[in-house]
Amino acid sequence: MVKHVGIHNKGELSLFDVLESIKNKPDFPKAGAFGVFVGVVRGETTHGEAVKKLYLEAYEEKADKVLNDICEELRKRAGIVDVQIHHFVGEFNVSEELVYVVVAGTHRTDVFPVLREAVERYKKEAPIWKKEYLESGKSNWVSEPR
Repeated sequence: MVKHVGIHNKGELSLFDVLESIKNKPDFPKAGAFGVFVGVVRGETTHGEAVKKLYLEAYEEKADKVLNDICEELRKRAGIVDVQIHHFVGEFNVSEELVYVVVAGTHRTDVFPVLREAVERYKKEAPIWKKEYLESGKSNWVSEPR
């Protein structure tokens, strides 16, 4: 069950849960499309080193507010029915899911730009940090390219 957008512990909800929560909203009959972004742990750094796992942490109270504010703002756009961002924290192996960004709208042309904006904004605005653990034994905190 989806209680809120924002930060969740790994495994707290699935993409199916998110989609169902949107379908159960009173405005959903206006929707004609979902746009979905699922971020996963990449098995290689930008320098080609093999990644063993990733650890994510967040300033949860602030991140929840930032993610909620982004969703609230984007929901006001023409043709948008709902926007949800759910980011996980904890320890993740390669290929595990880290974030779900879902936009429901009346038409695909309404959905795609808002989905892209939601992804770009959460990456820049939310206080979420990643630490890569490499197969070589090294580890380091990483930031998204801006």
